[in-house]
Amino acid sequence: MKRALIMLLALAACSRQPETPAKAKTPASGLEAAAIEAGVISDPDSTDITGLYARDTDRVCIVPTATAYRIGVFVDYGDQNCGGTGVATRVGETLTLDFPTAPGCSFDARFEGDHIAFPGKVPDACARLCERRASLAALDVDRLSESVSEASTLRDGKGKLLCSGGN
Repeated sequence: MKRALIMLLALAACSRQPETPAKAKTPASGLEAAAIEAGVISDPDSTDITGLYARDTDRVCIVPTATAYRIGVFVDYGDQNCGGTGVATRVGETLTLDFPTAPGCSFDARFEGDHIAFPGKVPDACARLCERRASLAALDVDRLSESVSEASTLRDGKGKLLCSGGN
């Protein structure tokens, strides 16, 4: 009888489903969660990345395509600059950027609501997008507009449209 009771309890324990969180991502906590809830900062998980971003003479445009996003980057230091177009995909706060005109120039940037930050070091292949000592490393821009039409007007130093379907 005792053995049957133990087996019954063991069977009942095995049939319980463990609780699993609805999201795989850890939600914001503490001060960040309070700021998101109060509307002081945007929730990066629910914010679309489409738009025009800038800081000083640095510019980034992002527009949706059928499968991902098109990204254009223009960094202007006067007689030195970087410019190029590529593909951006997003998973949470991570933007994976790939610039096919510079094979091997692929890296992750951070998306923080209305802010994009490139890493402090990018692959050496990204130098193909730049003149002289200019670099895409540590590019840091804030959103100016969420408009696809505004983002589509960004041009590089030679006048080439960076985020439109045509050039």
